[in-house]
Amino acid sequence: MNDEKKPFDSYRTAVLWLLTLVYVFNFIDRQIIGILSPSIKAEMGFSDSQLGWLKGFAFAVLYSTVGIPLAWLADRYDRKRIVGTSLALWSGFTALTGMAGSFATMLLVRIGVGIGEAGGSPPSHSIISDLYPKEQRASALGIYSLGIPIGIAFSYILAGMLVESLGWRGTLKALGVVGIALAALIVIVIREPRRGQMESSRSELKPVGIAESISTLARIPSWWAMCMGIAWVSFGGYAVANWGIDYLTRFKPEYRPSPMGGEEGYFSWLMFWLGIIHLIGYGAGTYFGALVTERLARRNISAYGWIPGAVLFVGVPCLIAAFWVESVPMHLALLTIYLVAAGVYLGPSFAAAQTLAPINMRAMSTALFFLILNLIALGGGPTYVGLVSDLLNEQHGNVHSLRLAVSSLAVPYIISIIAFFWAAKTLPTDWANAEARNEKNAST
Repeated sequence: MNDEKKPFDSYRTAVLWLLTLVYVFNFIDRQIIGILSPSIKAEMGFSDSQLGWLKGFAFAVLYSTVGIPLAWLADRYDRKRIVGTSLALWSGFTALTGMAGSFATMLLVRIGVGIGEAGGSPPSHSIISDLYPKEQRASALGIYSLGIPIGIAFSYILAGMLVESLGWRGTLKALGVVGIALAALIVIVIREPRRGQMESSRSELKPVGIAESISTLARIPSWWAMCMGIAWVSFGGYAVANWGIDYLTRFKPEYRPSPMGGEEGYFSWLMFWLGIIHLIGYGAGTYFGALVTERLARRNISAYGWIPGAVLFVGVPCLIAAFWVESVPMHLALLTIYLVAAGVYLGPSFAAAQTLAPINMRAMSTALFFLILNLIALGGGPTYVGLVSDLLNEQHGNVHSLRLAVSSLAVPYIISIIAFFWAAKTLPTDWANAEARNEKNAST
């Protein structure tokens, strides 16, 4: 039996890491505009408000809404083809972003990137949930969620390496070509798993419509609480990720390292260290947060809610303080502590979205999660900070206005903490109901 299980274990591990790599590209292509922002601003002359629209709402509006019909397809048809096609589509639009000659054109192609990325995570989450049982789902989705810190880290590192030689336009074109090649590999390697095979022995499960999915999920309090928790913590996270580079390139602190090469050398140095702290700090929080939560949840399922909420009590003050210190290394040190805390919520939140949802609604569950999450967070966070920064700029200057805008993110973080603790209260009942429902599906 163990010998028969080994090939499956090896295969599902390979699939998990391959889908994680797709998620890496998802975040590279999503975050790269925020990192290239100073170069784009210098060439194109965009205001902070215009950059905020490009980084946030332009991407998020269709990324969020198109995910619903794509998830409907993913709950019915070949999920690996949806992932591969989506990757090819958003990579193509990433390349086209490097060819844009105006704000309107760049706005349109960024919307295109968002449409493509909408088909990435919902079918990927659904595939992973059909390869791993609920007891291992948080850690499996924690590994998948490593695509976020790895993607952000490589966004910084690649920007530092490529911008100097290829420029911001060439960097976007190169990323697009590599993403299209990866899309072909996805379609070739991954085999479509049977839906619900980890909970049900039935060969087929009846698919349900969008309205029924929304109605069912709307009646699960923990689903909503975890969704609100992840949405508001991500509101701050996306804002910081998209405006941190602008702040540090404008910032003239008492201590700012002066690597060889002047401003270009400083930019490369900054990109390297931001990449490292995201890779190590955010990566450690994501992986070990999921692992620790999964183990504690064996004794008390409420851990899925209270652990993400508790660590933010440490992380958020460090984030706010990072924008008030007069030293770049101290800023990076405080940011690292925040990133460890900020990574903890990913695995538990995504695992809850999958396990609380009926088996035949899993892609839709993730898509609805992302609809709410990204309209609030990705659409709101970067756009909000850009608008507030512009509003305060005349009175406070372009550094302090951005600092004040980031500091005001304490409010959405408080909302997130409240939501996670609310989830901790409702999870035991909702989790037991989900297990009973899946057992009923398995026996009928």
